[in-house]
Amino acid sequence: MKERVFYYTDPLHDDFAGTNISTKRLPENYCYLPRSRVRRAVAWFLHHCVATPVCYLFLKIAYGQKLVGRDKLRPYRKTGYFLYGNHTRAAGDAFTPSMAAFPQKPYIVINPDAISIPFLKRIVEDLGGMPVPDSLPTQKSFLSAIHKRAERGDVVVIYPEAHIWPLYTEIRPFAATSFAYPVETKRPLFTFTTTYKKRKLFGGVKATVYIDGPFFPDEELPPRRQRSDLRDRAFSAMEARSQLSTYSPNRFLRKEESAS
Repeated sequence: MKERVFYYTDPLHDDFAGTNISTKRLPENYCYLPRSRVRRAVAWFLHHCVATPVCYLFLKIAYGQKLVGRDKLRPYRKTGYFLYGNHTRAAGDAFTPSMAAFPQKPYIVINPDAISIPFLKRIVEDLGGMPVPDSLPTQKSFLSAIHKRAERGDVVVIYPEAHIWPLYTEIRPFAATSFAYPVETKRPLFTFTTTYKKRKLFGGVKATVYIDGPFFPDEELPPRRQRSDLRDRAFSAMEARSQLSTYSPNRFLRKEESAS
């Protein structure tokens, strides 16, 4: 695999997904919870009978991927939980939650780019994509949908780093904002950290995903502190797992460093 060098200035906001999609604003009446029984049935079939086998094969063939710690999720299948992961792949990160949460269908908080392509929009939505809101009306609908998913015992997936850094082996800083959801819904969160090693037989990288948790909100703290506390514990767990990575074909250099 050929080495690539990425130059960054802001680890919080720089993105290297390379999709170059023209993002469309969400309509103010965007529906996060489809009401049609027919559409829900089609979405179930699409995810469980079509996408899940494809995801499994892709991850095995492309990354030789292994999941460690799925048993930790089993006791919470009926109550619901949140999954927070590092964001280092496009398709790989879109597919991994389905393997981790199986047999449940995960609902993934995504960039609106993912539903800005007309012929893919419906598929992404049916597979569980929940675009980040970009206006006050959609913000209210989004928060309501998160709460209802939690009440129904669903799995909600969040990538707190927000932006893709391909095959990056460290954990980037992220804000505590998205950790308000488990605090407000009183649901546990788990982390899933993708680590990389060099693949010997086929070249490229081998991925191992480690699941840690559960982490519960500390209700003795005020809500804002609960968010920060959860964020700190999640970051620590992910950072510890990231130390198990031993290889990446990519280098990431801060622009000031590259000039020196």
